[in-house]
Amino acid sequence: MTPPTAHTWSRRGHTPVVRVRGRSRRRISLAAAACYKPGEPSRLIYRPRFHMPLKGARKSFAWTDYRDPLVRSHIQLDGPIVVVWDNLNTHRAADLRKYAEGHDWLTIVQLPSYAPDLNPIEGIWSLLRRRYMANVAFENPDHLTRTLRHGLACIQRRPHLLDDCLAETGLTITTPSPTPPRKGQ
Repeated sequence: MTPPTAHTWSRRGHTPVVRVRGRSRRRISLAAAACYKPGEPSRLIYRPRFHMPLKGARKSFAWTDYRDPLVRSHIQLDGPIVVVWDNLNTHRAADLRKYAEGHDWLTIVQLPSYAPDLNPIEGIWSLLRRRYMANVAFENPDHLTRTLRHGLACIQRRPHLLDDCLAETGLTITTPSPTPPRKGQ
């Protein structure tokens, strides 16, 4: 519920103040996949999870919460996918690795440790915080959720923003060239 702050302006001598009503005990987590397929517009697939403030309740994503957007990406893109992940402990979970090994359409590549500059999702999070959520005093968790969904929907409708996040990493999408037939085939 604490708003991200960004630079703003005000009349000379009047410091802008953003009032916050207090902290909420509710927590929201978000998983997202930036999907790139040559010849098609880039896509953003995301999944929010709202955690209940119950004692002993999980306060983060489980491996299944990351698997589900991957399956959705596979269905929407209608083909095999290569997932490039950072080293979040849930991304390296044994169950998730076992799931990937059991599905030939899914290839997982781990980024090196401490390499957020190679992760296009970091650019999307930055864009979301700086553009759509900056300087907003959230009235309640529902207001935060609406603002979050609105920002992500705006990014979804602008594939060039997703392309820019990929370009910022210096990574490129290349399709493997077909192997020429060998003599005698």
